[in-house]
Formats: sequence, C-alpha cells, structure tokens
Amino acid sequence: AQLVESGGGFAQIGGSLRLSCAATGTITGIYSMAWYRQAPGQTRELVARLFTNRTATYADSVKGRFTISRANAQNSVNLQMNGLKPEDTAVYFCNADYLVNYDRRDAWGPGTQVTVSS
Repeated sequence: AQLVESGGGFAQIGGSLRLSCAATGTITGIYSMAWYRQAPGQTRELVARLFTNRTATYADSVKGRFTISRANAQNSVNLQMNGLKPEDTAVYFCNADYLVNYDRRDAWGPGTQVTVSS
C-alpha cells in the first residue's frame, strides 16, 4: 500500500490544523491506521491510532486536543489538531497496519511538516 498525507503547514499557538491520510493499492483489510510524529533530534512517537472497531488511543500529550477519525474516503483517516502548542511541531507520519490476502503488512507515508509558532 501507499500512503498519501496532506494538511500539514503552519499554525499559530492555540490554532488548528487537520491532517489527512489515504491508503491506496492492494489492501485486503486494515487493522488500524495511525499518526506518529518526530521532532528534530527525537525518536518517532505515536500520536494517535484508530482501530477498525473505531476505538482510538492517544498519546497523553495530545489527549483532549487531537481527534483521529475515519474519513469519508475508503481506507482514509483524519487527525484534527486543536489547541496547538509549539511542542507539537514535528514531521507527522501516517501509518497503516493492513492485510494483503493473509500477509500482514505495515506501511508509512513520507511525512508532512507541522510547525506551530507565535
């Protein structure tokens, strides 16, 4: 599968951005889709993950501010980011945990930059 991300950019402190991710290609089924982020000099961290049963998990740092949800398009998710803080600045990567027939696979998008400043 290939993941295409969109929606990154600049936001002021306290502002909002929405990221979108679409998975295309040969996909039998999807277990979950997620957003990770990586700030300069730091390791990649999970931001939010949405499972096929529509349950979601979030990093403590974004709970109450970010929401991951299924998008209208098939195999797509959105990440609504509100109340943005400078520490949210990072490259955000979409991830999919999916099946091709009986073969379980993992795919990553190329990343989209999110910058939060005053």
